[in-house]
Amino acid sequence: MTKQNSIFTAPIAYLFCLLFLSACGGGSGGSNTSDTAPVTAADPTLIFSVIKTFRFSWTDVSDATHYKLLENSDGASGFVQVGSDITQGTQSFDHIVPLYARLNAQYMLQSCNDAGCTDSSSVSVSGNLVDAIGYVKASNTESSDQFGQSVSLSDDGDTLAVGAISEDSQAIGIDGQQSNNTALASGAVYIFVRSGSSWLQQAYLKASNTQEDDHFGASIALSNDGNTLAVGASGEGSNAVGIDNDQNNNSVSRSGAVYVFTRSGASWSQQSYVKASNSGADDQFGRSVALSSDGNTLAVGASGEDSNATGIDGDQSNNSAGFSGAVYVFIRSVNSWSQQEYIKASNTGGGVSFSFGDAFGISVSLSDDGNTLAVGAIGEGNDSNAFDGGQDNNSATFSGAVYIFTRSVNSWSQQEYIKASNAEANDRFGTALSLSGDGNTLAVGAGFEDSNAINGEDNNMALDSGAVYVFTRSVNSWSQQAYIKADNTDGDDRLGRSVTLSNDGNILATGATGEDGSFPGINPNANNLSSNAGAVYIFTRQGSIWFQQAHVKASNAGSGDAFGSSIKLSGDGKTLAVGAAGEGSNATGTDGDQTDNSASSSGAVFLY
Repeated sequence: MTKQNSIFTAPIAYLFCLLFLSACGGGSGGSNTSDTAPVTAADPTLIFSVIKTFRFSWTDVSDATHYKLLENSDGASGFVQVGSDITQGTQSFDHIVPLYARLNAQYMLQSCNDAGCTDSSSVSVSGNLVDAIGYVKASNTESSDQFGQSVSLSDDGDTLAVGAISEDSQAIGIDGQQSNNTALASGAVYIFVRSGSSWLQQAYLKASNTQEDDHFGASIALSNDGNTLAVGASGEGSNAVGIDNDQNNNSVSRSGAVYVFTRSGASWSQQSYVKASNSGADDQFGRSVALSSDGNTLAVGASGEDSNATGIDGDQSNNSAGFSGAVYVFIRSVNSWSQQEYIKASNTGGGVSFSFGDAFGISVSLSDDGNTLAVGAIGEGNDSNAFDGGQDNNSATFSGAVYIFTRSVNSWSQQEYIKASNAEANDRFGTALSLSGDGNTLAVGAGFEDSNAINGEDNNMALDSGAVYVFTRSVNSWSQQAYIKADNTDGDDRLGRSVTLSNDGNILATGATGEDGSFPGINPNANNLSSNAGAVYIFTRQGSIWFQQAHVKASNAGSGDAFGSSIKLSGDGKTLAVGAAGEGSNATGTDGDQTDNSASSSGAVFLY
């Protein structure tokens, strides 16, 4: 046990108090003081029983006036105080943590008075932290709803949106009747909020024109404050164009739509119904969405759009490049939305079906200010690994590409054309995208890349194992910084199925929906006993070097769960939400029974 005294030794402090009684709390109304730090320290007990929370409890020691909780977050970097001083009589403290970064953490409780502090023995974190993993289900869980197919978090991590693309109710609007399942696969979105260490469902959202097979919730994005939500419904079929027009003529199958919702206090309402300026059958407008931090810029991908235009604001009417794809940018002024731009690739390529088109817009991401836009095109087929060059050699079908666009005032232009450093057919580079807040770091998933590398080799012996690539921008120039594989790379794992970056770009989380491990929790033992259970991997950047920090599994890892279907980090990286669209329990709400798998593919979201 270590005793830490104040700047005064005990005898000098005593003399000081005799000469200046009021300075030490003496005299009428003064507080009791001690010449020495507490003789013994309160010993804390650590339990993991609340979502993302380490709960410390202890019995007070009589000669302490307050306590300090100290944390050594990785077991090596040293102890620092958590939060502010804890008053005598409290006897408990809840510490909300990023679970993936606390596996080796140590804690110590200092018992303190005016003379100094005395350390308790240290408490070490052990196990795989299963009991602290948050488990979130829909309020109307049913088989095949695929709750967790999409997720989004506010910047502070306190608002969570979850899409369930195959939810079946015929409700419309906010908090409607959930139990009438006559609109199959219409889709729904659920909003959850955190209060302290508890999570509660705040709203149940449906489209204003709910229809069968609309897949409302195919994509979702929250503004930083969580008060604006964009929801893509890639299967919606109205023939409307532009903003807030007729929703009821369903003559253009799978043209797609986006719905914008806003929150005032705890109440949600639909603000706008958004369609492309050239709605066409099978365009799948809303296949991807992204919002700027203030929610005033919206990017929408329509991966099935057919025009043969290239670049910015080309001819939208020539549909000779089937499934080439497009992206549309909208801006909000006060409460009114308008289309700002229609964006195509610089090397638009189409085909006779989705299997042969470029699918430009399959994924999108925006910087915080909305002035940098990244667009994935998984079907693009150039075989080069160039930046801004050799875009016309289409000998590597579905190798994939990413395009960077920037906005100056109100004008957009293409800044970069990006390929993987090992571009090959069917890698689907651009499966998922994430930009850092400043737009200078970009993570790109290639869910079907084939290398069995762990340390950078490229020998294509692990088909569809997947990879993630990190790129950085200096001024206006982009370069590849890292090529990332899981530490247990295996065929069909599909690493890169989902990606997310923290706001500063220094934390990367990526899903591998085909990973087969059966053990739950964080950094579990590895095996291949639960086919397609799924996993998430956390990587951190130090300088320009990336390291794997954690291998994350569900708290109830099971075959077919597809854990990692969707993924999102809060701005500071301290909250991680992971969707598992194939998870099958029949639980409802938060922290229900995970063991009854009678609702196949109902889906779940896990919080770390």
